[in-house]
Amino acid sequence: MNSTDLQHFIDQNHIEATILSLNGHTPTVSDAARELQVETDQIIKSLVFIFNDQPLLAINNGLARVDRRKLAAFLQTGRKRVKFATPEQALAITGFIVGSMPPFGHKSAIRTLADTAVAAQSIIYGGGGDINAMMRLTPSELLKITGAEVVSLAE
Repeated sequence: MNSTDLQHFIDQNHIEATILSLNGHTPTVSDAARELQVETDQIIKSLVFIFNDQPLLAINNGLARVDRRKLAAFLQTGRKRVKFATPEQALAITGFIVGSMPPFGHKSAIRTLADTAVAAQSIIYGGGGDINAMMRLTPSELLKITGAEVVSLAE
């Protein structure tokens, strides 16, 4: 899947989001923030985990890493039972390659958790479906469309 598929999902679901084409690939949060001329905390990362053989999407922002202990505690399980999906698993689950993955518009709906710091931003930028695209939206729009549970996930 790619940004065309994401745009179709946005249009079909009347989501207030804009896909932005970038001049180049932005493989890191810092690269994306520099390209967009925004703060690193405004960049969100959509990360796929596997828990009880089911996918789970964790949305974190900026340079922060997901604390697997916090994630496991929220899920009421041991840390070793929550595994980070491989790039191949993430592609199979969402339809998007790692580095372009939006927080929604996947092959099927995924239980989603969003870090409290994501919800605290006014405007956020996430994967736009292609390695040279980002999507601009508000946290409230993100939470509305994903049904994300807002929890403390960051280290």
